[in-house]
Amino acid sequence: MSSKEHVVGDYSKYTCLRVDKPGEGVAEVVLARPKQLNTMTAEFFEEIGRVFRALDCDPEVNAIVLWAEGRMFTAGLDLKAAASSFNPDPSMSRSEGGIFFRKISDLSQIQECTKPVIAATHGRCIGGGVDLVTACDVRLCTEDATFCVAETKMAMVADIGTLQRITKIVGKGLAREMVFTSDDINAQRAHHFGLVNEVYKDKDELLAKARAMAKRIASHSAMVVQGAKIVLNYSDEHTVAEGLEYVGLWNGNFMQSDDLTEAMMSFMEKRPPKFKNRLCFLAGREKKTDRTLSRKLLP
Repeated sequence: MSSKEHVVGDYSKYTCLRVDKPGEGVAEVVLARPKQLNTMTAEFFEEIGRVFRALDCDPEVNAIVLWAEGRMFTAGLDLKAAASSFNPDPSMSRSEGGIFFRKISDLSQIQECTKPVIAATHGRCIGGGVDLVTACDVRLCTEDATFCVAETKMAMVADIGTLQRITKIVGKGLAREMVFTSDDINAQRAHHFGLVNEVYKDKDELLAKARAMAKRIASHSAMVVQGAKIVLNYSDEHTVAEGLEYVGLWNGNFMQSDDLTEAMMSFMEKRPPKFKNRLCFLAGREKKTDRTLSRKLLP
């Protein structure tokens, strides 16, 4: 096994997902159990975390599109499998059982992935599907898409990300309506409240637009795009003053980059930029890649 394979993993070894790498810095993560309506099993949650950790480390990937095969995005949690797969040790207390469930099903790996993630949703997006897409950076959908926080009508409190993220996305009113009623929200209403950025006629147009957006993102300096996502995520959880201090620290370390020079030169020379994603800290010193620098240089 090469060092690269050790870092990014083998993308062929998944059963619930498929990973495609069409090139130009884009990867596609596909929910690939259409006969089962892309329901979410314990294996799915393990795979989704593993694949996004691998893509985060993959130097060939700068943007990700998440979509699904079949007639709907996902029917949510696989309730038949849940009875056994998600049943913790009977000796656990209720609080320990809740921690167990969150541990195996937390979708934060998507939000924490430094590569921007575009969710392209068609058909129904139920329960855990809402947890999944709200962890993404951008959401697009088809005209027939619907979104439902179904856990409430199944006598469960949604606990893998929706309740923590959706209010920031759609506002308190719609968030609470969705959670308390478990009603379907159609594409037009989802667009009106900002749950999705755009609505497209059908799945073909949806995927074409999602892929085009991913290519535009991937054409920029990977170091800058990933840095922007890290700063945005930090700012979501901190005050404006703290966010400004953080980005100041970031730019203090990353402004001296080959990419900044290349962006200026390509603009003046009226040509497309060729980014190298490299930093140059001091004249005469060895140039280093940005792969691990962000985590080393920032608090």
